[in-house]
Amino acid sequence: MPETSRRGLLFGTAAVSAGALLTACTSNEPAASEETAAENVPAADDKPGKALTIGFAGPQADHGWLNAINEQAKARAKKYSEITLDITEGSNDIAAQIGQVETLINKKVDVLVILPADGKALTQVGLKAMRAGIPVINLDRIFSNPQAYRAYIGGDNYGMGVSAGNYIGQRLKDKPNAKVIELAGVDSLELTQQRSKGFDDALKNYPNIKKVARQAADFTVESGQAKMAQLLQAQSSFDALWNHDDDQGVGALRAIQQAGRKDFLMVGGAGAKSAMDAIKADNSVLKATVLYPPTMAASAIDLARALGNAKGISGMAELEIPASVTLYSAVVDKDNVDQYLPTGFN
Repeated sequence: MPETSRRGLLFGTAAVSAGALLTACTSNEPAASEETAAENVPAADDKPGKALTIGFAGPQADHGWLNAINEQAKARAKKYSEITLDITEGSNDIAAQIGQVETLINKKVDVLVILPADGKALTQVGLKAMRAGIPVINLDRIFSNPQAYRAYIGGDNYGMGVSAGNYIGQRLKDKPNAKVIELAGVDSLELTQQRSKGFDDALKNYPNIKKVARQAADFTVESGQAKMAQLLQAQSSFDALWNHDDDQGVGALRAIQQAGRKDFLMVGGAGAKSAMDAIKADNSVLKATVLYPPTMAASAIDLARALGNAKGISGMAELEIPASVTLYSAVVDKDNVDQYLPTGFN
């Protein structure tokens, strides 16, 4: 899962120049030169651009979310007839992934999209690509030096925790002395620390709620089941559970069912299809999941395509793609699950 995330610019409202503001103050009609400038801004669209080879390097797809990252990138590249995607096998071995990126550099791909197994460890190879004149789109796990990438796109781990905490808080706001527990990810990863901090900060808005227990798992079904069993044994009663990851949540739900517990609500994380199916069925404690969208990989391909064609982003006035894009961590529950179900990953 993502090692670290960085808050940044969102796709949204286009910037307005100082000249445009001045004109707006003195006239109801825009100056002709401004109209011409706006019309001439090259924005990325579905029309074929020049032929590009985009290199894509990510970690081993040994997790549902990481596999979805690869599938999203492949599917998006196929949408564009002029794009050739050169995708590596993927590896969690840092040296092996560095070698894979260096191979793409030697092939002289036009743009590189890199989701590093370890952002800090792969920073130097990102710098190497940039110095070779190959622009880099840094996907989710961020490099330690901003000179190692042209643009960053990733999820909001802190925001994930905030969304989970506020959802639970709203559900329990009228319950005196409410208790919640947390099934976190891998504590050595900064992303886990960020998610927990966001969750804790959100719970501060609800003085009636206290977090009474926390266990860290390893983003696997087996670890989720084992750690959840420990939490259930230690906590005879509580009102809500936030689980950081839907893959480990499969194991957590097994432990909950084996224990015969139905006395609390559960919120998951990431947006797996299995979680959304359970939310839609509404026959278990799982009532919501907080998204960490693997669609960011498709958007990374869009950014790479725009960059390779020296274009901006459709819907934005700037001539260049943003330096940073952070995705929003929406909450999916029974009220909106049909809307998000097509984005769920296996």
